[in-house]
Amino acid sequence: MNNVMGIINNNPQGISLKEITAHRSLASTPIAARHRLIDFPLSNMVNSGIKNVGILLESRFRSLLDHIGPGKAWGLDTKQDGLFLLPPAHIYGNNQIYKGDIENLYTNLDYLHRSTQEYVIVAYPFIVCNLNYRKAFNHHIKTGADITVIYKDLETMHRDSHYTTIKTDSEEKVLDMKVNPDTRKETRVSLKRYIMKKDILLEIIDNCVSTGQWDFEKNGIASHLSHYDVRAFPAFDYIAITGSVSEYYRRNMEMLQPDIFNNLFEGIGPIFTKPKDEAATKYTTNSKVNNLLAANGCYIDGEVESSVLFRGVKIHHGARVKNSIIMQKSEVKENAVLENVIIDKNVRINPGKELRGDPAFPLIIEKGSVI
Repeated sequence: MNNVMGIINNNPQGISLKEITAHRSLASTPIAARHRLIDFPLSNMVNSGIKNVGILLESRFRSLLDHIGPGKAWGLDTKQDGLFLLPPAHIYGNNQIYKGDIENLYTNLDYLHRSTQEYVIVAYPFIVCNLNYRKAFNHHIKTGADITVIYKDLETMHRDSHYTTIKTDSEEKVLDMKVNPDTRKETRVSLKRYIMKKDILLEIIDNCVSTGQWDFEKNGIASHLSHYDVRAFPAFDYIAITGSVSEYYRRNMEMLQPDIFNNLFEGIGPIFTKPKDEAATKYTTNSKVNNLLAANGCYIDGEVESSVLFRGVKIHHGARVKNSIIMQKSEVKENAVLENVIIDKNVRINPGKELRGDPAFPLIIEKGSVI
């Protein structure tokens, strides 16, 4: 797929992760103990043979820059093509309000014009999956479509999350597309992976900017189904939509299931992430662990059940953690109790404290807090 470039569209519109994204980019949101959301679309592209990838930045992108670096972990630190970090439009003007992802694409037109590839895949980071684009791309070429959207037929859709639904005919031609509809009659959900010629992307950008419309998916594709031949291509493996706090929590808990974890991380291709040289997690003789997903560098001297621990987390003696997500370098002191809680990074829970949320509405503790 040397003739295909990738764009990761880090568009936060419609996504509500509240405190989790208060200080970080949507794409750099931690997930599954040692990964970030950006790891999945970026790894999918690299595993598919795409060597030119641009990432549209938005506000609060420092953590994303720290995680991505020059792209070495993904093999994109090359002299030709490689990884390109595309600055948001609002940094060029004082007090400029973010209009939409079309504005960011328009600001970076030079990158698109300079790229030599004929085709482009546009992907969003908040839908987690392990895909190889080769079959979808070959299908796109075979059908002669203007745009191909990859979708998954879902049995269950949660009202608290973000979905783009599509309606197709017997030949998989997209007849209707609705972005986050209140009434969800269709079960086919766009994975927000779009394949098209670069010239069509440039045309979409030009049409939207010239008419004062700023949403790539709504204004560029959904409202122009009569103008473009849009086809659908199915995906059958596990996907995780993280469009709300509750959905984010549910998806992390799902990854504790071995079949889901294996499908996501040991299936079509490896999911790369920023490496960190840390010791293995230490379990003391006092620790009691059941159904745990833990990264390196943790210390566990208490009880942990059905939880996700990121790098460097410390669970002290007598502490009990259940159905919780604890991010990097947070510390749970002696005899503290956590249940249905999302703890952001560098948080300290003092001895004896009890924090309990609900599985449908987990309690969130902000970064750097001391409780």
